[in-house]
Amino acid sequence: MNGLIIGLACAGAFFILLSFFVPDKQRRFEKELEELSMKMLQEHYQFTKKLKVLEEELLMGDAPSMAAKKPVMVNEIIQSQVIALYQQGTPLLQIANQSSLSIDQVKNILAMKKQTEN
Repeated sequence: MNGLIIGLACAGAFFILLSFFVPDKQRRFEKELEELSMKMLQEHYQFTKKLKVLEEELLMGDAPSMAAKKPVMVNEIIQSQVIALYQQGTPLLQIANQSSLSIDQVKNILAMKKQTEN
């Protein structure tokens, strides 16, 4: 009886230790899902950006000065992505490339975040 209890305790300890070394499939799935959602957001943003350019080209005869002076508003999701990448230490040029923004827009987003923190 004692041998059975000791054997079960050893097997339990072995399985607990084994669980630390087995890769977590759910964590990997969550990471892949997050990457996919970021790609979808970037593609959606690029699509809307191209759509706005096409709309401006179509409306060019109506009011070209209004379209040129209007600042481009950046989606809140893209803003949070820029802030997260900056906090991870990603260079500004790489952030601009990944988010399809200009470096000035990235700097403006970070400046607005710093203003809200103060």
